[in-house]
Amino acid sequence: MNTLELFGYIASALIGVALGLIGGGGSILTVPVLVYLFAIEPTLATAYSLFIVGITALAGSIRSMLNNQVHLRTAIVFAIPSFLAVYVTRRYIIPSIPDMLFRIGDFTVTRDTGIMVFFAVIMLGAAYSMIRNNRQERDEKTVRFNYPLIALEGAVVGVLTGIVGAGGGFLIVPALVLLAGLPMKKAVGTSLLIIAAKSLVGFLGDIGSGQPIDYVFMLTVSGIAIAGIFIGIYLSRFISGNSLKKAFGWFVVVMAIYILISEFYSG
Repeated sequence: MNTLELFGYIASALIGVALGLIGGGGSILTVPVLVYLFAIEPTLATAYSLFIVGITALAGSIRSMLNNQVHLRTAIVFAIPSFLAVYVTRRYIIPSIPDMLFRIGDFTVTRDTGIMVFFAVIMLGAAYSMIRNNRQERDEKTVRFNYPLIALEGAVVGVLTGIVGAGGGFLIVPALVLLAGLPMKKAVGTSLLIIAAKSLVGFLGDIGSGQPIDYVFMLTVSGIAIAGIFIGIYLSRFISGNSLKKAFGWFVVVMAIYILISEFYSG
């Protein structure tokens, strides 16, 4: 095991910690960890990411349900269109994207580079929505849920996260807070349940498309991340919802900038 791989396994625990704390961010860590520390090509890394984040989020969502931190009705309305969108994206859209997207002079943009840059741009948009939102959390009983809008958001998030192989918490949590009006900590728990189901459905699409999967490696990283999520859930007890929201936003900004720098200066 080389030094980069060692850091990769340490970072795998942080994937779980991020999911436990903020209901997202696991995939934001997972894809870069797999690509830059384990040297896995981005298209395959997005497949691994779906399983690792999905199974980790499933463990965390069970814990959140036991603590009454999951809003099941919102999860169902969001998740059903998202399931369909992410499966279709992973099964049919990703395999149809050409290896070379376009060329400008001597600069070639490949599918892998395009996926990572798209990932970073989506991250920045989600981060902005969380940092900019300064409204105080509302009592859940006073909120009127806009379910058609939540369902539409679920479908859009399904396509976007299917492309980048992300669980989507960095998009789901803002949607649940801003559209559904859930308190931050309940949004985190609800996000974990949605991420778990949607990511694992997306991974089935990868199996159907013939992706070569190293199950021993994938399960090892998943086990480490599951240990991390329980640490994150425990730590979240001591941090306020508004503080989590802003910290989440800035965390996403830093990761997005890192990805953009890595992609544009890798060659």
